[in-house]
Amino acid sequence: MRGRPLLPRAVRRPHTGRVAPDLPPVPDRPSPRAPRTTTADEGRAAPLHRLAAHRQRSGSSAVDLSEPPTPPALRRLAPELGLHTADLFVIAGVDVPGDLAPVDPSAGRHNPRLVRAVLVLPPRQRTVLRRYAAALPQQERPAPAPGPPAHERYPDGPGALLMRLVRNRNLGWTATAMTFLLLTGRYWSAATYGRVARGTVPLTAELLADFCAVLDVPADDLAAVTGVALPGPDTSPTANAGTAGVAELIWDVRRLTESRLRAVTDLAEAMRR
Repeated sequence: MRGRPLLPRAVRRPHTGRVAPDLPPVPDRPSPRAPRTTTADEGRAAPLHRLAAHRQRSGSSAVDLSEPPTPPALRRLAPELGLHTADLFVIAGVDVPGDLAPVDPSAGRHNPRLVRAVLVLPPRQRTVLRRYAAALPQQERPAPAPGPPAHERYPDGPGALLMRLVRNRNLGWTATAMTFLLLTGRYWSAATYGRVARGTVPLTAELLADFCAVLDVPADDLAAVTGVALPGPDTSPTANAGTAGVAELIWDVRRLTESRLRAVTDLAEAMRR
């Protein structure tokens, strides 16, 4: 048709005989890895790992945590660490077995009376009293150990860990407040110690030092598992010679029945006359 420009035909390149090289396959892009979440059991075992790191730094002992903190593993590990087996269960976040737990919860209320009597005894008589308590037969638990009462079920935290160690000594809130008053002079209500366990009252260095006076656990270990540094050694109640051996006696009588604990207390009161 005249008057209209002709469209150019597509130019076809001559075939040169060369073949386009095969390109390497594009690798699949890896999907982003979800961050690893910490399980509840691992979170509760964090104090045990802090204790292991502390012991390795201090060179006092090498702690093998390659296996999970099962009850048999903890029973083997406790003597190597020089800790009470029941306390290591608490530090690892594992329920204390019945054969290690206090037998008679009602006996713990007599502990403050025992402590008051022991504080006026000289070291030699305290040693005699400890031997007497150790020689008393311990009653076997007739049933599995009950769980903690509702008001002692705490969220995990440093205060909760310390109050579980206190409960390991068969001390409830009221007995705890009275025992702290006798050993450290800290005049707090029973409910305040419950708030320490729940984390609403902060765990300070001075409060941690007072726990050291009540618990038969090395002070540097308590600092490691809680993450709270102790105050200077000259301010720590653990250095008070007047309380020497009392924390150990509290541990000695933790699994006695109420009647046998009263017998120990009666002897302590008779010795001071």
